[in-house]
Amino acid sequence: MASRLRPLTDTMPKCLLKVGERSLLQRSIDALCDNGIRQFVFVTGYRHEMIEDFVTSRYPHLDATFIYNEAYSSTNNIYSLWLARPEADGEEVLLLDSDLLYDPHILGRVISAEGSNILTLIRHDLGEEEMKVVIDDAGHITAISKKCNPEEAIGESLGIERMSAAYTTALYRELDSMMNPGHHNDGQGEEEGAEDLRNVFYERAFERLIPQGHTFSVVDVSDLFSCELDTVSDFNEAKKLIPPHLY
Repeated sequence: MASRLRPLTDTMPKCLLKVGERSLLQRSIDALCDNGIRQFVFVTGYRHEMIEDFVTSRYPHLDATFIYNEAYSSTNNIYSLWLARPEADGEEVLLLDSDLLYDPHILGRVISAEGSNILTLIRHDLGEEEMKVVIDDAGHITAISKKCNPEEAIGESLGIERMSAAYTTALYRELDSMMNPGHHNDGQGEEEGAEDLRNVFYERAFERLIPQGHTFSVVDVSDLFSCELDTVSDFNEAKKLIPPHLY
């Protein structure tokens, strides 16, 4: 619900907030279309009607599927990703967070990168809040969590991933065990205790897949503009920092 962005989000979902001439959602759709993406799945929650109306009115010919997360106020993005299973399981997909402002060239770099599974990375000084990434000598992710030691991390996950069909098959198998712990006896549910796994970040599933042989290679996009908008100050700062050619 982007409560930290209030009052800007009192009457509007975060993805429809404008920076410059376009909203965050419009920027992503335009960038994806420019990179040849033709099928879209939108998992919505807070003020979902506004998102659906925006997409269908501005992009009437878009191949768009809408999935409404009725539990948006009590779940995290992992549950929204789980709800996309009918459309994404066993498919090659790009996964994008909706609160990103970024140079569209990032998408081209992700799509053209070598490797089956790609995660975007930005390098900067790290603290406790960032989704930190640790890699091995081959450039594969060995840990991804806010709890990673900043001194061991190479950077922060931006929130744009490319996944192969094999990865999404494994991912939704793992998400099934996380969202329905009583139906499985793999030991990991017991290990994580009574924690509500519907209310964690989807990177938890990425981490659980690493020991199973499923991980990402990183693509460094630190040289291209990007920022995440969580607070009013973030939003105001973004208006100052966005390069003129992206405005």
